[in-house]
Amino acid sequence: MLFALLAPLVRVAPRGIAWALAIALVALAAARSARGDETAAPVGASVLDQVRVLALDKAMPAGGARIEVVVGQLDPRLRLAPCERIEPYLPPGVRLWGKSRIGLRCKEGRTAWNVYLPIVVKVWGRALVVPAGAAAGSVIADADLAEAEVDLAEEFTAAIVDRQAVVGRTLAQTLRPGQALRQAHIKSRQWFAAGETVKVIAAGDGFALESSGQAITNGIEGQPARVRTDGGRIVTGVATGERRLELTL
Repeated sequence: MLFALLAPLVRVAPRGIAWALAIALVALAAARSARGDETAAPVGASVLDQVRVLALDKAMPAGGARIEVVVGQLDPRLRLAPCERIEPYLPPGVRLWGKSRIGLRCKEGRTAWNVYLPIVVKVWGRALVVPAGAAAGSVIADADLAEAEVDLAEEFTAAIVDRQAVVGRTLAQTLRPGQALRQAHIKSRQWFAAGETVKVIAAGDGFALESSGQAITNGIEGQPARVRTDGGRIVTGVATGERRLELTL
C-alpha cells in the first residue's frame, strides 16, 4: 500500500525531492525483503520427526497399546523469524493423550521465539464396542457387544474391556454403530437412598472395620455419600455396593 502511494510522487516531484523519495522506496523495499524471510511455519521435516519421536517417547502407553502421533500445523497467522535450530519440548503439565501440543522454541536464530504445535496422540488398544449402535436407556446384552481395536484416547473416560462389568447395565447416552463403550456411557447405579440403613466399611493398611449407620444422602455408584453412624458421627465415603459405603483411611 505504501509503495502504491509513494511511486506516483516520485514521478511528479522536483528532482531533489524525487531522489529522496526514491531512496525511501529502496529502503522500504529492503526492509520488506528482510521481513519476507519470515514465514508462518519454519518447521522442516527433521523437526517434525523430532516432534513425533518426543511424543512417542513421552506418551507412556498402556501395556500392549499402539501409539500413533498425528502432527498438526502452526497457526497460519504466525510470522516467525528464520531459525537455524528449533528444539521441540514437552510443556509442563501437558498430557500426551488425544488432542495435545508440543512446544517449539528457537535456540539459534535472529529472534528467539516459542510456539506450540498441535498434535493428536492416538492410543490403539482392544476394547468393547457396540457394532449396531444402541439408544440411550437400552439395557446392554452380551450379544450387543464385540471386541475391536479402538483409539483409547479419543475420549477422556476409560474404555471398557470387561463384558461382565456392563452386561445388564443401562446406557446413559446413544451410541453410534461401532462406537467404543466407555465408563461415561453407562448409567450410574444408585446403591442406597437417603434414610436407609447402610453398612460402613473403613479399610486401611492391613485392616478393615465394619459398622452401620443411616444414609444422609443418596448413594450413587462411585460418588461421595454421607452417612450418620450409630454413634452419631457423620462420615463421607464412596458408595460401592448395595447399601455399602467405603471409607479409605
